[in-house]
Amino acid sequence: QVQLVESGGGLVQPGGSQRLSCAATGIVTSRSFMGWYRQAPGKEREFVASITSGGDTNYADSVKGRFTISRDSAKNTVYLQMNSLKPEDTAVYYCRALFTTRIYWGQGTQVTVSS
Repeated sequence: QVQLVESGGGLVQPGGSQRLSCAATGIVTSRSFMGWYRQAPGKEREFVASITSGGDTNYADSVKGRFTISRDSAKNTVYLQMNSLKPEDTAVYYCRALFTTRIYWGQGTQVTVSS
């Protein structure tokens, strides 16, 4: 059974940092196309960042230069380091995996950027 479990969300002040984790079971993250998405209230889910099995990364323009996606193969975990957070980064953040031909989603973790 495949599970993606996100953690690390919470309340952070503008300008602060937060690191999200996505721990995977049932798939191998180093052989998967892994990504982070987010969904703000009243908005559609949007792409944030991705990392390929080869380690190539891609970012939405809105987070480029502030967010970093990475992977720890030994822990089978993908991370999203978020710096210089803004109120508009407030959303539920979801981990997504494309493994073989199937897509899997985590349950999401709330990130709130507010003073």
